[in-house]
Amino acid sequence: MANSNEVRIIAGQWRGRKIRFPAGSSIRPTPDRVRETLFNWLAPVTRGAQVLDAFAGSGALGLESASREAASVVCLETDGRCVAALQDHCRAWGATQVEVIRADALRWLAAERPSTRASFDLVFLDPPFDADLWSPIAQRLEVGHWLSPQAFVYLEMPAAHALADLPPNWKPWREGRAGEVGYHLLRRHSEGGEPS
Repeated sequence: MANSNEVRIIAGQWRGRKIRFPAGSSIRPTPDRVRETLFNWLAPVTRGAQVLDAFAGSGALGLESASREAASVVCLETDGRCVAALQDHCRAWGATQVEVIRADALRWLAAERPSTRASFDLVFLDPPFDADLWSPIAQRLEVGHWLSPQAFVYLEMPAAHALADLPPNWKPWREGRAGEVGYHLLRRHSEGGEPS
């Protein structure tokens, strides 16, 4: 039986490796079945992508992306124990394309995007459900020009929670439900047209 404070990488170069995170933390990792579905949807996108995991927690989404050949992954997390655990995994696995930053996502995205940092092709937004941060983070991503023209954005939220107050150019692409959790993949439309 798997420990409650670990998840496994599903596919790619680190397939089967365990990600352990601190016991007693409030982390709610994306279930394996949902991650498998999500990354099947993202199969044509992940390789070579610039990725942001804005509420990294265990790091399962960011590290799964890196395992599947994302070019770079930024993991933001406020819990120092989770940050340390993620950094340990990255060192042990030689995951040099993964940058783990202890930061609040809203504050980090409020800063001007450095010219040296590429815009993100894929963003994971899985904040604590009771914080209701989906809309504020979405607005920061748009206002700060953090996204590539046709970026994909993944949202995980309570199934009863409606998609609302998101940028109008974020269009639903795929969605599903696992118990009480709803998950949504949206694609950003660049101005003046549909995504190709």
